[in-house]
Amino acid sequence: MAVRHRYSNWDGTQDDPGLDPDESFGRLAEDVFHGWDLESALRRLLGQGTRDRRGRRLPGLEGLLEQLRRRRQRELERFNLEGLFADIRERIDRIVQQERRAIAERRSDAERRGDAAGDPAAQRIRERMAGARERQLDALPPEPGSAIRALESYEFLDQGAAQAFSELVSELRRQMVGSQLREVGEAMRAMGPDDRRRLREMVQALSRMLRAHGDGADPGYQAFMDRWGSFFPDHPPTFEEFLARLQAQMAQTQALLRSLTPAARREVEELMGSALGDPALQAALAELGRLLRGAGDDPEAAQRYRFFGDEALPFGDALSLMGELQALEELERALRQAYRGEAVPAALRERLRTTLGDDAVRALDRVQAVTRALEASGHLRRGEEGLELTPLGIRRIGQKALADIFRRLAADRFGQHPTAARGAGGDRQDDTRAYRFGDPFDVHLGETILAAVRRSGARVPVRLEPDDFVVHATERTTRSSTVLMLDMSRSMPLRGYFYAAKKVALALDALIRTQYPRDQLYVVGFSDYAREIPPGALAQLSYNEYVYGTNLQHGLLLARRLLARHPGSNRQVIIVSDGEPTAHMEGNRAVFYYPPLPETFQRTLEAVRACTRDGIVINTFMLESNQHLVQFIRRMTRQNRGRAFFISPDRLGDYVLLDYVAGRGRAA
Repeated sequence: MAVRHRYSNWDGTQDDPGLDPDESFGRLAEDVFHGWDLESALRRLLGQGTRDRRGRRLPGLEGLLEQLRRRRQRELERFNLEGLFADIRERIDRIVQQERRAIAERRSDAERRGDAAGDPAAQRIRERMAGARERQLDALPPEPGSAIRALESYEFLDQGAAQAFSELVSELRRQMVGSQLREVGEAMRAMGPDDRRRLREMVQALSRMLRAHGDGADPGYQAFMDRWGSFFPDHPPTFEEFLARLQAQMAQTQALLRSLTPAARREVEELMGSALGDPALQAALAELGRLLRGAGDDPEAAQRYRFFGDEALPFGDALSLMGELQALEELERALRQAYRGEAVPAALRERLRTTLGDDAVRALDRVQAVTRALEASGHLRRGEEGLELTPLGIRRIGQKALADIFRRLAADRFGQHPTAARGAGGDRQDDTRAYRFGDPFDVHLGETILAAVRRSGARVPVRLEPDDFVVHATERTTRSSTVLMLDMSRSMPLRGYFYAAKKVALALDALIRTQYPRDQLYVVGFSDYAREIPPGALAQLSYNEYVYGTNLQHGLLLARRLLARHPGSNRQVIIVSDGEPTAHMEGNRAVFYYPPLPETFQRTLEAVRACTRDGIVINTFMLESNQHLVQFIRRMTRQNRGRAFFISPDRLGDYVLLDYVAGRGRAA
């Protein structure tokens, strides 16, 4: 049977061929080289996206966040809050106009009846009553809240106007209560005075439950729902979920109030008091709001939205829009957590699908697959503060730095750096030599018997003498203890040198751990003060951005103490810096001056002499070559007999590694 295949461009819906963790980690490592911490480097990697094994570009979190920002901006550019109560004012105006028409019609009817009955006294009474009603309507304040309060004591003449006013108040009551308790607001459609009293008791019980929770006591959530559950027909199973729902509703109201002008905010508060028509209920809701704000974030930190569109929003729609805007913010927060490798909850993934579509969810899944792949490959792991580099990841960064440096040296056939000397303790060689006392007894049996035969002739048994023994020759090995001193002062990153220095530290660490595991390497960073940098922290090493001072003296003092732990090996200090010393120690305090004081040079040279007396060789790699620096380095090398190199940052690694390998072969 013939098989037919159909090919098309990949649109994201086909099976993902998989991510390349090496490519992803390589990009991560490059940013770490440049002084970024892991969190910032990971943010850059996940934000910009990565590539799959076929080299296709996969979108990152920045693109998703930008879509959410544009979505929010469209809403802000569409609506405004200036007409928040315009529909309420219009409804009040229609009610008042309907009542005025009823007054006018009643007056006309009264005039006709009065003319027919001929009773002027009754006519005057009816006129006074009509005039009193009109004056009440004329005196209505323009603010909706005050107007509603005044109309509550007004005796409507028109039953249709009275019914319309009652419906308006009932709807406002639902909205105002629903702004804090949405389910309760929906249940208030047919509430009478007794129902409002029960509502007040429920709100007070809810406040008591929140206070108990705040005091660390059992809130009694189940008992509360047993009595008041009819107000919350779909309540969640746990108090924590219930509290989170209430706080989310409160956050919508707070966001709306903060987005209003102070005058409009007062108008909302007045409207709420007028609509509820129950001071005790209003006080209970205010107390509930205070407790909810206290149980959550600072209300002053609530989001304030700046609307500048043309379309007016009614109060109820404004609350709904606040919910939508806050849902977008919740999605943004979840995506920012994904920067740290945290999984996005399933509910938020579905909200992302509803908001931005299936492509956005697929992009998010691929981004999260990057962190999973880096974890599965062993480069990253989850610590107390999120993702962190594993020892394997740190070694890989060092190996990458080493490979980058050695890539330029390939043409020189840079190998394993053997020495011409022969001795004990290394790898076996093809040649042999006579045994000497103290050698490992690695006897070459054939050569030993042949030496005995040459001495005594061919006879059996062959008798061996001490001088007959021949052993395998081995490569002579030496151990080296090194302190790499990195200048971390402010000038290093400003001049672009810190990247090269950090890469050298990582490469040298990788070289020693892989090729010379018996050697010892310490890394000391110095600016105003010197400090030892643990090997595990090298990958995330950053410069001291705001610190002035190159305290070379303190660095040498610390290096000398570290090398004192290894008295039997070759000991050396490698200094990478871009300037002369500008700080020295006076007691336990660093003193910085620029231009540097003669005392700073003197204290530093004293530290150099102390290293020289201990047999410590100091090799200096300088990234600048100004006159003062050259003079100081000449004095330092004369005292120590070390070497100095004035080089460019891009060749720093080559020189340091070559010098280390050459230097470790020299006998102590």
